[in-house]
Amino acid sequence: MNETKQKSRNSSRGLDVHGILALAGIVGPLGLIATDFAAAFSQPGYNFVKDSISSLALTSLGWIQTIGFLVIGLLVEIFTAGLFLNVQRKRGFGVGIGLLVFFGFSLLLIGAFRTDPVGAAPTIEGRIHLAASYAVFGFFPIAISSLIPSIRNDPKWRGMFLYTAVTAGLAFALTIGWWFLPVKLSYFGLYERIMVANAIVWVEVVAIRLLLLSVKRKREVKGQ
Repeated sequence: MNETKQKSRNSSRGLDVHGILALAGIVGPLGLIATDFAAAFSQPGYNFVKDSISSLALTSLGWIQTIGFLVIGLLVEIFTAGLFLNVQRKRGFGVGIGLLVFFGFSLLLIGAFRTDPVGAAPTIEGRIHLAASYAVFGFFPIAISSLIPSIRNDPKWRGMFLYTAVTAGLAFALTIGWWFLPVKLSYFGLYERIMVANAIVWVEVVAIRLLLLSVKRKREVKGQ
């Protein structure tokens, strides 16, 4: 009898399904940041400001960064399921969720297919990588913009409205600017990292909010 009660207590302390889905969104961005830094610091002469993120995949420890993109791509898909189950749906919600799924899938493709070295002839692998990069930066601002009506009208998520709107606006501005960047921009690496950071920090913050809501809901159920 005591053993049964102890198991029940341990179970109540753990995360429910929604909490696990939220945890995926928390771990994904942190994993990408960690692998990016690990690969970059292992390469003497690599410049965070000048050199692109994708060029790290061509280095001796590029497989570390490849893992980072594969992991965040998969975990973003899982995190998106958490949003789908926890946000009250308004107009545009389905489009936003669908585009977030494609956003995560594009991150997977970036990891699976390496970029071409600078000056090399284009390859199929490099073209897929480039197309996936365009998809990541193109899908993200449209996806979260489509979620804004649902976030604004859901009492549990209304606190994320302003942040999401600002993130979407910045993402649109950075993406439009990216199309007009000079081919040999001296700070391309920094610009690219700001774009990526804007997206993955949003995932991180919203995932933390999702986790807190999950914990709160579980406590309320436990207290009944």
